[in-house]
Amino acid sequence: MEVEETRIMGLDYGKKRIGIAISDPLKTFAYSYLTINNDIKKFFELGKIIRDKKVVKAILGIPNESKISPTSIVDEVKKFKLDFESKFKLEVILWDETYTSVIAGQKILQSIKSKKKRQDKSLLDMNSAAIILQEYLDTSSRN
Repeated sequence: MEVEETRIMGLDYGKKRIGIAISDPLKTFAYSYLTINNDIKKFFELGKIIRDKKVVKAILGIPNESKISPTSIVDEVKKFKLDFESKFKLEVILWDETYTSVIAGQKILQSIKSKKKRQDKSLLDMNSAAIILQEYLDTSSRN
């Protein structure tokens, strides 16, 4: 009997873009996958990825509640979580995304030599999503 290979999705929600990462089928490693625009087509595009990659759970980055500022998007992230769960009937786990953009920026600096390519903001979004997902995978594998 063949076991269906499912994956977990990591999401870095932003006002303009949503970074997406996908786990391997063994749910050990997170890979930067794609960045989509945060517009009216976002749920259509997310649905296609969920079907294509057989996603069974999502990990959604959320800013640390203690660092909320007037520009915080915590409420938007929580609303996105509810909309995502109702549309796709998947569990969504909120994950503290503190420092993920800084870490992603350092990784990009180390791995991408072209300054022009490094300025592509979508790269930061999907790498942040991969860090969020990898932290979750590392933590859940220890339990």
